[in-house]
Amino acid sequence: MYAYTDFDRQFVRARAAQFRDQLERNLRGELGDDEFRPLRLQNGWYVQRHAPMLRVAVPYGELSSAQLRQLAVIARTFDRGYGHFTTRQNLQFNWIPLPQAADVMDLLAAVDMHGIQTSGNCIRNITSDALAGIAPDEIVDPRPYCEILRQWSTLHPEFAFLPRKFKIAVTGATEDRAATLWHDIGLHLLKNAAGEVGFKVFVGGGMGRTPVIGSLINEFVPWQQILVYIEAIVRVYNRYGRRDNAYKARIKILVKAEGPRFFDAVNSEFAAILTRDVDAGAQLITQAELDRVSASFVLPAGVKPVPAGFGDNASNDAPLAYTRWRERNVQLHRLPGYRAVTLSLKRAGQAPGDTTDVQMEQAAAIAERFSHGELRVTHEQNLLLPWVRESDLFALWQAAKAASFATPNIGLITDMIACPGGDFCGLANARSIPVAEQITERFADLDEQYDIGDIDLHISGCINSCGHHHSGHIGVLGVDKDGAEWYQLTLGGSDGSTASGASVTGKVIGPSFAADEISDAIEAVIATYRRERTVGERFIDSVRRLGTTPFRAATDAVRQATAAAHA
Repeated sequence: MYAYTDFDRQFVRARAAQFRDQLERNLRGELGDDEFRPLRLQNGWYVQRHAPMLRVAVPYGELSSAQLRQLAVIARTFDRGYGHFTTRQNLQFNWIPLPQAADVMDLLAAVDMHGIQTSGNCIRNITSDALAGIAPDEIVDPRPYCEILRQWSTLHPEFAFLPRKFKIAVTGATEDRAATLWHDIGLHLLKNAAGEVGFKVFVGGGMGRTPVIGSLINEFVPWQQILVYIEAIVRVYNRYGRRDNAYKARIKILVKAEGPRFFDAVNSEFAAILTRDVDAGAQLITQAELDRVSASFVLPAGVKPVPAGFGDNASNDAPLAYTRWRERNVQLHRLPGYRAVTLSLKRAGQAPGDTTDVQMEQAAAIAERFSHGELRVTHEQNLLLPWVRESDLFALWQAAKAASFATPNIGLITDMIACPGGDFCGLANARSIPVAEQITERFADLDEQYDIGDIDLHISGCINSCGHHHSGHIGVLGVDKDGAEWYQLTLGGSDGSTASGASVTGKVIGPSFAADEISDAIEAVIATYRRERTVGERFIDSVRRLGTTPFRAATDAVRQATAAAHA
């Protein structure tokens, strides 16, 4: 993990002190709410439906056990005893009283955390592959570059007030587990024929009201020049992006409208910066800087390849629950004798991504015992342990089971993505959590889940798509109809991972469903798949082969049955 320097700590603590002064002046009436609003947003503080919401940055998903313990303290002391991990690898608190906000920021700063640029029209938290640095298919470790990007973009004066929020995702593997093409900028680390490291750059992706897949703008930018290239992209966006209409202000709208002219403008700006500012450094990354940052991303002390014969020591008659957990929650590792293990945050009675203060402390203890005190927040709203010895798997499973983290459902229908929805968010049109609860209850039988197989179910409470419904094999979008909660259903979306295929937007099937119909509609979709699939065919492949027609017919029948029951 990146080790904060004295400068980093001084910076974060000074920022917390500045926020305390701003908050106290606001509470005394010396700083108006309109003036305070952009200041609190720059530090991650929203005012939501019921209370303030704090979004804590977890850069590229890396989290230490000490930081997780501090988050538990904050949840217990200032919130209602839990937090919510998001699809962008952050953590949100939903009930912290604003007068206590500065105390929370001090606690975060004490463990090298903050909420800087987790909101507002700026470059947001940089996200990456949760398997960064450990994936067998990795070409280049993206974490040093993510950290350099984080430092460069933090409070960048030119990009503090962009037309709209701006999101960057980075991957260094052959499989895109970071959903990069759904971001404003998607970066793929690679090596050219000469073995030189560079980036393939995509631009203009995004979800929301107008879902767009990112477009390739440059096949290979040398790693030394990537900050300059991003600067060129964001500068062109800052100059020409719309500011008169929030719904048309994202870079995806500009890219879609201008096409090749946008690409030409970026590449011209890139060349101009390199030519004009070459003597001033032009924000080139030096080898010395890359080496300095990379020094934080070496193997933890004591981690080294394990000789053959020292693998999983579980007996051949290990419980079926362990076998299933190993199949679903354990992933391969680049180091022989090690595995990456997912702690599932999806269980009955708890919203997807939610974690109590007690569970945070339990996860921290498990990480200290089995993963050198390091965790990762995944895009799917789970926690991942990156440094687990294969010989420790059975003991880890027992510890995870005791703490309710061992649900063997990773990649299955109950391992769904969901935003907080209308229960908390002031922007939401409908609630997400009750829908997630209904689906969890309906598909509680693990045998049934395993029969259904791999499936991505994503739920958003509004068109902003914080639940990434556009990229779900099954997507659920909350909509408002005359003050009532309704839900639109999409099929066939993909986030770009190998299991899902190329990034694509799901297709809407029919009119929206009432709140008491949506889980029946999803059940009808699943039943249709199980009836129509060929041997070994996954859900997403069935949808692509069959199209939406048979699924539309099944969901129409649900709607008709509801109408008949109400007649």
